[in-house]
Amino acid sequence: MALPGLNSRGAAILRQVVELYVETGEPVGSRTLSRRLPQALSPATIRNAMADLEEAGLLYAPHTSAGRLPTEQGLRLFVDGLLEFGDLTEQEREAITVRCAAAGRSVEETLSEAGQMLSGLAGAAGLVVAPKTEAAIRHIEFVSLSSGRALVVLVNAHGQVENRVIDVPPGLPASAFTQASNFLNARLSGRTLEEARSTVAEEIAANRSVLDELTQQMIESGLATWAGGGGGSLILRGQAKLLENVDQLARVQEIQGLFERLEAQETMLRLLELAQRGEGVQIFIGAESGLFNSAGLSMVVSPFRDGKEQIVGAIGVIGPTRINYGRIIPVVDYTARVIGQLLG
Repeated sequence: MALPGLNSRGAAILRQVVELYVETGEPVGSRTLSRRLPQALSPATIRNAMADLEEAGLLYAPHTSAGRLPTEQGLRLFVDGLLEFGDLTEQEREAITVRCAAAGRSVEETLSEAGQMLSGLAGAAGLVVAPKTEAAIRHIEFVSLSSGRALVVLVNAHGQVENRVIDVPPGLPASAFTQASNFLNARLSGRTLEEARSTVAEEIAANRSVLDELTQQMIESGLATWAGGGGGSLILRGQAKLLENVDQLARVQEIQGLFERLEAQETMLRLLELAQRGEGVQIFIGAESGLFNSAGLSMVVSPFRDGKEQIVGAIGVIGPTRINYGRIIPVVDYTARVIGQLLG
């Protein structure tokens, strides 16, 4: 296949270099290529063609007298125009569906399992941007920890428990914690947290509340903390698999910094924005995503949708640029569709 600015011979050589790089991680020489190319070309002819590809910014030599490796531009050209996607077998599709759809799991457990599965299949780090859950609240409790701090225990209608530590006015009497818990539980039944927050805010604003000022501040602080934590969470699995490639990437501190940035809320929003750029799977090579500056990492990510066809999260992998794109892309795509069906 010929691409704009690239003849069929150059395209064939670029394809082989990338495929061998994905397979071995090693520079590719002209003699190796002469044995793999479908057309009979001498090593000298191949070297000339590789020199042209290097001049075009598609290949580079890691050191003198070595073979060639693809640049980020070369990888992008390969992914966009030369990559042949593998197709999942029925057995593989069924295996993915079964692992994602095991009965008795919460949404977060299901998404965590999906991320772990992608990590295993890709030999990289699997990541999931989980949607914000809007289950109705069953019970909320305030527990004093120390002066100025309290634990909020929240139980939703599915029985899932989440705990958060909040700041409260110092010197609150024990009765204030009980009063706050009773006040909220009387108004939470069958409501989501956002609905409960609106109801309580209206009641406080209308001065119909019998709560004293300190208890009111505690309630407002607790609900604001929970509401502010919305927007979902990020599940990252298989970090060790990514760090296993440090010999090739030679950027251990940069990868560790990447994990820290991935935990930030703004990074999760950025991941969703990237996933929404177009239909299906998005591939970001090197620094293209803007999430990291490394020239040695790639990200394959796909959005998943709820029953209303709205994008509520994203799933994918982060790995070295030599991940098997032809294998990983259909796996990420199918897994995203399975997750969407489960959420729907």
